[in-house]
Amino acid sequence: MATDMPSGQVSDLDWLLSGLVQRVPYTRSAVLLSADGLVKSLHGMDPDSADHMAALAAGLYSLGRSAGARFGDNGEVRQVVVELDSTLLFVATAGSGTCLAVLAGRSADAAVLGYEMTMLVKSVRPYLMTPTRQAAGVTGATGL
Repeated sequence: MATDMPSGQVSDLDWLLSGLVQRVPYTRSAVLLSADGLVKSLHGMDPDSADHMAALAAGLYSLGRSAGARFGDNGEVRQVVVELDSTLLFVATAGSGTCLAVLAGRSADAAVLGYEMTMLVKSVRPYLMTPTRQAAGVTGATGL
């Protein structure tokens, strides 16, 4: 499992994701993840599925950043939406180094879900930041 939460520990942010899923009809689950694909908080899915979703969402977010750099005048990614036959997947920027991924049924109102995701992020953005990871054991020159 590729989470950065200690095993068995519930994130303080799980209640935010739960509230989002409960407020927007047909929304099934939500995962807060670091931009490099590690689960920070989740609601509505098992840990293995959340790990898979985090990796997938990080990849989509990375593709969005690449599209912004190439075609969007280096604009920041606001949201990536994947529309499947029976499911909508939203991936949005949630803070520095953090993304929010939400799964909903096709009957969900995409505008309402996008709005609620934006409001959640704006209300708690400082708590959603993920610091940049440093390479382990790098303290300077090693003399090798």
